[in-house]
Amino acid sequence: MSAENNPLNTLPEAEENKEFSSNLKRRHVKGSRWQMVFRVSTIIGVVALSLLLLNIINSAFGYVAIENEVDPESLAVNGVALDDLPKEELVSILEANVSAGLFRRFEHDMPFEERTSEEVLELVYERVIEPKVIERWSLFDSVFRADEIKTGVAEEHPNARVSFESWLDIAFITSPQSGDAVRAGVRTAIFGSLWTISIAFLFAFPIGVGAAIYLEEYASDNMINRVIQTNINNLAGVPSIIYGILGLAIFVRGLEKITSGAFLGVTDPTTANGRTILSAGLTLGLLILPLIIINAQEAIKAVPNSLRQASFGLGATRWQTVWHHVLPNSIPGILTGTILAVSRAIGETAPLVVVGASTFITVDPDGPFSKFTTLPIQIYQWTSRPQDVFRNIAAAAIIVLLIMLLSLNATAVLLRNRFSQKL
Repeated sequence: MSAENNPLNTLPEAEENKEFSSNLKRRHVKGSRWQMVFRVSTIIGVVALSLLLLNIINSAFGYVAIENEVDPESLAVNGVALDDLPKEELVSILEANVSAGLFRRFEHDMPFEERTSEEVLELVYERVIEPKVIERWSLFDSVFRADEIKTGVAEEHPNARVSFESWLDIAFITSPQSGDAVRAGVRTAIFGSLWTISIAFLFAFPIGVGAAIYLEEYASDNMINRVIQTNINNLAGVPSIIYGILGLAIFVRGLEKITSGAFLGVTDPTTANGRTILSAGLTLGLLILPLIIINAQEAIKAVPNSLRQASFGLGATRWQTVWHHVLPNSIPGILTGTILAVSRAIGETAPLVVVGASTFITVDPDGPFSKFTTLPIQIYQWTSRPQDVFRNIAAAAIIVLLIMLLSLNATAVLLRNRFSQKL
């Protein structure tokens, strides 16, 4: 019998195959377990996010019972309903039913000759009729207990009216802040958020990308540059409140004449201070600057070295190589990192509170030297109010913030995809 046909020679091979099959089976079992863990983690995350969104939506819509302090029909003049009265009659009704000091304040804020009939009518409703929310219900209760709610209100509050209220509507978006939850809006906060984010982006993006280009393409590997790189990585994890304190010291106090607009004569030097949109935007710019630098560095590192070598081989300078080859190929990654950085900045509250954001303001910002508030601060202020109805408009403001964030991100994603297609 030949050695090749000897069955004794096949035993080690059979044992090796058996051990391999056993190890392969264990690896498959282990991989299946980890796959299950990852799947369960994903499901938990999706469920948690869904519950959060359902809770927000549940609070942003539902039945409310509203009762007026004064019946609008009692203010009719010669049979003409209140809503159809001319502006002169509405001004007379307002003057007759509010204090003289309050009427003078309205006149000082904006003369009645310059106000429209709709604006005067809104003042009459707010200050004379004074509709009050006496009870509210969530969306789920409004859907499944509608008849019970209407019957209960008719028995306990016969003068109240029940209506399905969508706290998120055009009036909510276009109205300024108000002490009355029924008439409060987020217009001022939206403008404040857009102003601060725009300044933060314009400040941080060019500086961050420039720093990343220097560190990756020009800086040599020495101790000073390694210390700079280490500090940039550490700054990305610093709590946002620290940036607020830094912004307070530098922009609000140290550069007060600049951030207040006094050096341009925009504001009165005796009353101006640095608690403006410009200070807030620069503070947020410092907050996102390390994130932009780190993400831009990673995007630049991902560009193949062969592109650089080919460019140098054709006689291009280092700057020509960076401008014509490295940057165009790294722009999609840079924009992705910028999206993440801006997403963090738009939801920040702590640094803006330290810098001096207003918690109650009804005047829209008209420039970088204006007082301001933002949507996160507005939401925080409403959730801290003792009246339950402010929770409803806080939920509506959260939806507005999410829509604004998704819109900004979608714009950045479209730009990133456009640059990717050109490569």
